[in-house]
Amino acid sequence: MSATKTTSTPRKTKSAATTSRKSGTRLVIVESPAKAKTIGRYLGSGYTVKASMGHVRDLPKSTLGVAVENDFEPKYLIPREKSKLVKELKESVAGAREVILATDPDREGEAIAWHLIQATDAGEKPVHRVVFNEITPEAVKEAMANPRDIDMDLVDAQQARRVLDRLVGYGVSPLLWKKVKRGLSAGRVQTAALRMVAEREKEIQAFIAVEYWSLEADLGKQVSGARKAKDEFRAALSRVNGKKAELSNHDDTHAIVDALNGALYRVAAVTARESRRRPSAPFTTSTLQQEASRKLSFPVRRTMQVAQELYEGVDLGKEGTQGLITYMRTDSTNVAATAQQAARSFINDKYGADYLPERPPVYTRRSKGAQEAHEAIRPTNPHREPAMVKGFLSPQQFRLYQLIWQRFVASQMAPAIIDGTTVDIDAGAPELVSAGKETPYRFRATGSVVRFPGFLAVYRAGKDEGEEDELDQSALPELTVGEMLDLLKLLPEQHFTQPPPRFTEATLVKALEEQGIGRPSTYAPTIGTLQARNYVTTEQRKLIPTELGMVVNDLLVEHFPVIFDVGFTSRLEEELDEIATGERAWAPTLHEFYGPFTNTLSAAEKTMERVKLKDEPAGEDCEKCGRPMVIKLGKFGKFMACSGFPECRNSRPLLTKIGVDCPQCQQGQIVERRSRKGRTFYGCDRYPECDFTAWNKPVEQKCPTCGGYMVESGRRGQVRCPACSPTAREALPKAG
Repeated sequence: MSATKTTSTPRKTKSAATTSRKSGTRLVIVESPAKAKTIGRYLGSGYTVKASMGHVRDLPKSTLGVAVENDFEPKYLIPREKSKLVKELKESVAGAREVILATDPDREGEAIAWHLIQATDAGEKPVHRVVFNEITPEAVKEAMANPRDIDMDLVDAQQARRVLDRLVGYGVSPLLWKKVKRGLSAGRVQTAALRMVAEREKEIQAFIAVEYWSLEADLGKQVSGARKAKDEFRAALSRVNGKKAELSNHDDTHAIVDALNGALYRVAAVTARESRRRPSAPFTTSTLQQEASRKLSFPVRRTMQVAQELYEGVDLGKEGTQGLITYMRTDSTNVAATAQQAARSFINDKYGADYLPERPPVYTRRSKGAQEAHEAIRPTNPHREPAMVKGFLSPQQFRLYQLIWQRFVASQMAPAIIDGTTVDIDAGAPELVSAGKETPYRFRATGSVVRFPGFLAVYRAGKDEGEEDELDQSALPELTVGEMLDLLKLLPEQHFTQPPPRFTEATLVKALEEQGIGRPSTYAPTIGTLQARNYVTTEQRKLIPTELGMVVNDLLVEHFPVIFDVGFTSRLEEELDEIATGERAWAPTLHEFYGPFTNTLSAAEKTMERVKLKDEPAGEDCEKCGRPMVIKLGKFGKFMACSGFPECRNSRPLLTKIGVDCPQCQQGQIVERRSRKGRTFYGCDRYPECDFTAWNKPVEQKCPTCGGYMVESGRRGQVRCPACSPTAREALPKAG
């Protein structure tokens, strides 16, 4: 492998159309069986479509696998579990007259295609690379008619990232094993993300709340007869003696309340304004993960799993298998002109010409390192409304497709027109108000009403904690300057400043993207690794660093202040992008990194002190020896063990009871458990005597139809009966 370019891939100059005809079929290789099934139906006879099941080569697990002295040449091997598959692919390649690599349209997909050539000896055949952003008959046929060569710049960028992460992980992780405990890991992106979560937690712990007060007034128009609700509104004290109102304590606030005893209220100013709100851009990977978390309560990993299913294809009955969305790993907001025209046709037919902007909207990305190589995430056919395909989708697939469809269609619609109103109200002694003189107190009320909904007829973006939206304001009654108002009630209220909120998965993804850390394909696995290593836990959807996470973060930040600096990590991402565009060679980039890194690593090995984590008391004694039980962290999470280890080796799982009796045996309690893949499920604490299991959380409520147990449906406050309303598309978890 060259230090600047990988040149071992045979370059093809003939297109698929001009390649000489040979015996055998055209072999198409993709990553997954679902994708292979969909594409196979489109291509028909003359093509054989096989799945590689992802990567077929990787660096070894037991050794570094990188020849540092030879310009960081990777030493790839075929994993044992892939050997049979690769052998079968090799045989298929040997019998084909042409090999077409149709892996995903990103760096990872490009690298998989290159590895397939190396692993199957496909270079002896005519080899072509095709890419499509959506799995539809038209897109696949268009791609087949326009093959190209492997883009080695993209391959080199992916290899550089893989080698870089291997150097960091295999350098720092063993140090954590020695100094903290075995099984820990460090990573270039992973540790930067952990640092953000840990530093936010330190901000929260160091935060000192400060008291402040607000004073609001419920006011009403002076009308004859009974006052209606539409004539009432609420205003907040905004100024005192011409200065911004700042109420810091009870006494100051109630002094104003007392001063307003018997005061009159007069409208001082009414300001009307028109604003136009543009729709949000169609989804990128990051914004999809954020919005699916806000609106659907999906973890980022689930969002990507369901999006993958929608992309690879769903059987729509008479319509056949269709990919419902475009490729879901992208940081671009570009939209193909044909998709925009299809959306405009749908909007015009469904909502009318008033809902169409004069020109198709153009969206630009503002995040660091954004690339415009791909399209945004959108439905492959805007005319395919969610209700039309609901019967063919699982509940999760439907909800995510609906979200993507709504966001895209809204993004192509006209802005909403909002009429906003601000009203200032003077309050003071009757003699001042009656004479129209300046008063010591001024209240302000704001309201808004949607004059033309535009895109809001289809979709409204969600909000993060603490965000406000003028659309949540109520409309104010019609008021005129000089109009007198009735005071209905004064509302003094004590508050305390709040610390910055903990990250959710959605807000962490947003922060990672804003800082330029990681790329679309890395967000979900990065958060998954933090959770799997028990560096963070999730409580009420908030990411909370564990003691272990805080200890690891402090050690790494202290001894690797540059390597795990957020800014440094972001700059490395930019350099990887430059490799992908051919502006930078990958080996010199690694040389620039590796020298300082090895020096820092060597120093850390000498100066990092060993840290012993304290065991958390379990609150009960060992039933075998009577000594206190403690909570320990193992490979599969927390468990209870005797503090007398190794003399007493008693241990058992740490089970969280949910307060529901087992519906099967009526004797045990339902507890949270973890599957081998880390997914939460629910089972009886009397296992193996009782083998009851459920993916969804059981509730105490009984089904009114059959009397069976009910479970949470995935939507807040809603439950369903598994017997009467089954929705599972997979086997129940194994109780063990």
